[in-house]
Amino acid sequence: MHDIKWIRESAEAFDAGLKRRGLEARSPELLALDAERRRLMSEAQDIQARRNKASKEIGAIKSKGGDASAIMAQVAADKEAAAVAEAAAKIHEIELEKVLAAIPNLPASDVPDGADESSNLEIRKVGTPPVFDFKPKAHDELGVALGLMDFDGAAKLSGARFVVLKGALARLERALGAFMLNLHTGTNGYTEISPPVLVRDSALYGTGQLPKFGEDLFLGTDIGRIQQAFEFVRQLRLINPDMAADQEKLLLSEIERTGHWMIPTAEVPLTNLVVGEILDESKLPMRMTALTNCFRSEAGAAGKDTRGMIRQHQFQKVELVSITTPEQSEEEHQRMLSSAEEVLKRLNLAYRVVALCAGDMGFSARKTYDIEVWLPAQNTYREISSCSNCGDFQALRMKARCRKPGDKATRPVHTLNGSGLAVGRTLVAVLENYQRADGSIEIPEALRHYMGGLEAIAP
Repeated sequence: MHDIKWIRESAEAFDAGLKRRGLEARSPELLALDAERRRLMSEAQDIQARRNKASKEIGAIKSKGGDASAIMAQVAADKEAAAVAEAAAKIHEIELEKVLAAIPNLPASDVPDGADESSNLEIRKVGTPPVFDFKPKAHDELGVALGLMDFDGAAKLSGARFVVLKGALARLERALGAFMLNLHTGTNGYTEISPPVLVRDSALYGTGQLPKFGEDLFLGTDIGRIQQAFEFVRQLRLINPDMAADQEKLLLSEIERTGHWMIPTAEVPLTNLVVGEILDESKLPMRMTALTNCFRSEAGAAGKDTRGMIRQHQFQKVELVSITTPEQSEEEHQRMLSSAEEVLKRLNLAYRVVALCAGDMGFSARKTYDIEVWLPAQNTYREISSCSNCGDFQALRMKARCRKPGDKATRPVHTLNGSGLAVGRTLVAVLENYQRADGSIEIPEALRHYMGGLEAIAP
């Protein structure tokens, strides 16, 4: 969310930031709504002041035995006029917030310009991709051949973009998650959190997934409650069909409003732990990590990565979230990126770091680094982590603030989030980079402790 006061003072800078994202200027529309809202609020206040003054006059007139009926009539009319002005101001306030809620964050000054991923800037490459004396196989081919990766069985249960892992591969997935959590909590200074994976729409609004990106999410509902409600509508239809139709519309709206959403990332519950809070700046940064299942509809990914585990509806991910002051924000971003990179360094997987251009960043981000791991079967680097600094964008939506000890003044916190890492894609990278000619998979040294000393997964 953007601060309308800042837009009033910096309309040109606001529109310039939107232009870097490939968007049209919005300040004229926003400022017009804001001006009308403030005019109506001022009008309501003026009417109320006039009513207060008239009320005192009524008392004075009556105390002298005079006729105050004309003034009383005016006070009654002013009461209605004030209510109308206040209601109109509220409508404009709601419309202003609705428009602001759909506008993305502005890119930081050092973010590369560009419209899409072709303008992203490679920062560094780390490690050397392995060289095989045989043609490397894709992870799904390796997993199926081992009898430990079952896409057909998952399709029977859930449809496309799901997988069932078995035996040593299921344990390897668990080992990766535990390894990442232990690294981040033991070495990188993050506090482990076990959050809900079902959240209210207000939480997704706070981090920016709603209202614009609902189609990318899964919405869960209370089936028992819905069945009872529809049974009531069915019985009402026998008595009063018109009333039943109205109740059915209200019911469908209520289902949408009260349903719980399945999180697309633990960024959502972790960041929202500070919603509405005023934090002591001396206790920041606050660093949190969580390993959760994540759920995404992949609505805009039709035809992309249809094979294998690269793009799934359900996957595990270790998330990193930091809550900081504005002064700590940039340093914390670099620290988070380094923490995510350390996972790949310890697994000895080659990767590169890329700074996303303004047109390729996510909705809530003001600056993003992607980490891309080398996948031999694709002969390219693929995203395995995004680390984003959101500045005060999410904080303004969540009303999350901080305050220096002894001060009364508050200001928005800065929020940051990143994958540390996506467990499924890390599993993919391990399978492809550690494969052998006979189809077996060497276990990286860093994971053998978690695998009970197992050194390889063999056919």
